[in-house]
Amino acid sequence: MLSLELLSTEHCSLCEQALDLLLSMPEVAGLELVVVDIADNPQLASVYAEHIPVLRALDQELAAPFAAKEVLRFLDRLNPEH
Repeated sequence: MLSLELLSTEHCSLCEQALDLLLSMPEVAGLELVVVDIADNPQLASVYAEHIPVLRALDQELAAPFAAKEVLRFLDRLNPEH
């Protein structure tokens, strides 16, 4: 099963919007979605502090802002046979 990570943090309205979007997409429903709070990891915080939310899977990243069509393209890049 493909695992998606949403790099996020508390009190981030863009992060909340990204999570709401992902949870509303049927294409994401069968995938594992892990929300990672970058505040819990100093290395992630130093790299992504100004760039969250970021959706990651395998070796690919999708930086905000993104809408459903960008997420679908991202998922297609991860699984070209889909």
